[in-house]
Amino acid sequence: MVKPGLSAAVLLLLLGFLSVSSVNAGDVCVSDTLLSAPLNVTIREIEVNSAVVTWEILEGDPVIGFAITQQKKDVRMLRFIQEVNTTTRSCALWDLDEDTEYIVHVQSISMGGSSPPSEPILFRTPKESEKLASKSPDEVTMEEVGQAAQLRAGELIIIVVVLIMWAGVIALFCRQYDIIKDNEPNNNKDKAKNSSECSTPEHPQGGLLRSNV
Repeated sequence: MVKPGLSAAVLLLLLGFLSVSSVNAGDVCVSDTLLSAPLNVTIREIEVNSAVVTWEILEGDPVIGFAITQQKKDVRMLRFIQEVNTTTRSCALWDLDEDTEYIVHVQSISMGGSSPPSEPILFRTPKESEKLASKSPDEVTMEEVGQAAQLRAGELIIIVVVLIMWAGVIALFCRQYDIIKDNEPNNNKDKAKNSSECSTPEHPQGGLLRSNV
């Protein structure tokens, strides 16, 4: 038969163990919930098919990565992006549809788990025609600069080739002119010789032609 004092002692030990276990579990839950949700979530550089999401975290949070959920408005399908072992505070969203509204949430990741999601951010991608219309005439992209540089390089090559061809033509003309100029005195001598052979003999003045009878 168990003594009442012994049973009371065993009961007290069990209650103490359960209380310690509940306190430890509470500490773990509190430590997991200490990670704050990302702040100042912003969508930047919105293009027809891409955008960039940026955010901030509270100083001191043991963040080792992030997780982003991307969803079309009124569509249940989600895209989940996760990256760990990084300190970056931005992420590119790609392969978006034009003229479409998207909802984005950001979560911080730590060794103990993830933070609550940030406030939802709603944005819309523009149409291709709207993007072209909003582009100012003076705005020049890197692609256009590269194309202009290629065009200038091609024009310079064409100009250099044309100048070389003209220089060759001029050199050939000068050479032919020198050859013609060198041959001109010889031609004059030949002409003088031919003219003297074809001329009639001269007779002394007052002389008479006599014929033999």
